[in-house]
Amino acid sequence: MIKFLALHIACYLCVLSASAQVDRTHETFFDTDKSALIKTELASLNRFIASLPKDKIEDISIYGYCDDRGTDAYNKRLSQDRANTIKDIFMLQGVADTIIKNSDGKGELLLTRLDDAGSEIQRKLNRKVEIIVSLKQARKATPEEVEVAEEITTKIDRYKNYEEDTIAKGDRILLKNILFKTNYSYIHGKSYNDLKKLAKYLKGHPEIIFKIQGHVCCVDHGRDGINLKTGKRNLSEARAKFIYDYLADQGVSKKRMRYQGFGSRFPLGGDPADDKRVEIYVTYIKKVKAKK
Repeated sequence: MIKFLALHIACYLCVLSASAQVDRTHETFFDTDKSALIKTELASLNRFIASLPKDKIEDISIYGYCDDRGTDAYNKRLSQDRANTIKDIFMLQGVADTIIKNSDGKGELLLTRLDDAGSEIQRKLNRKVEIIVSLKQARKATPEEVEVAEEITTKIDRYKNYEEDTIAKGDRILLKNILFKTNYSYIHGKSYNDLKKLAKYLKGHPEIIFKIQGHVCCVDHGRDGINLKTGKRNLSEARAKFIYDYLADQGVSKKRMRYQGFGSRFPLGGDPADDKRVEIYVTYIKKVKAKK
């Protein structure tokens, strides 16, 4: 597996020096119970599409939403119709169907304000489609990305179990039983017991300095997944930050830890499901003075 990883990561660094991805976003808004755009929204969308460098588009994701009125089934169908409307407009503008990776109706968005005036404003803003366009952009691999690639190449076959093994600098701890909800940055309830054990261990070992590194699977070109809570393409980082925030809340010093997200750039070379992971990478072991 190490030979596979070394080859894969070497290829990744070559590709990264030639291209990376940035996101351009746009929102369109709809009238109540409608899936057709009014003239002003259509004009705004056409201006957005015209501004895109067509030869640099990597992929497009389109997500439709409704307000909270209507049944779940009705809102799901209407939100899908709205997403399809936007997809059709992109295709009429010459964007290939194969570039549009997602065109999904997500149903209703719930209110967070309960006063009448605020509710109506929020409902208007919730009747929308979000568009995320990923563009290629030339750049070189950062020194940190090169370092991480080398770390993973040499260490990935030696995950440690913090409950059984002695932890040393350079070790990796896989958070195997800490499972995230699909496309979100929060964990399933059953995972909290294991996360609580990890926090207790790290709090009891203040000598361990570490990074929390998030990874996702099954996204082309090493990109990150989309966090459906925010619509941002930073799912691996958001999951690492979730662990960071929880550990901090449990009393682990923020000075001891950092969080990072690496998208889908570092697969393990086996089952793709295993690539969706969060790891602890130990960067340093402080010397602890013996108590007199």
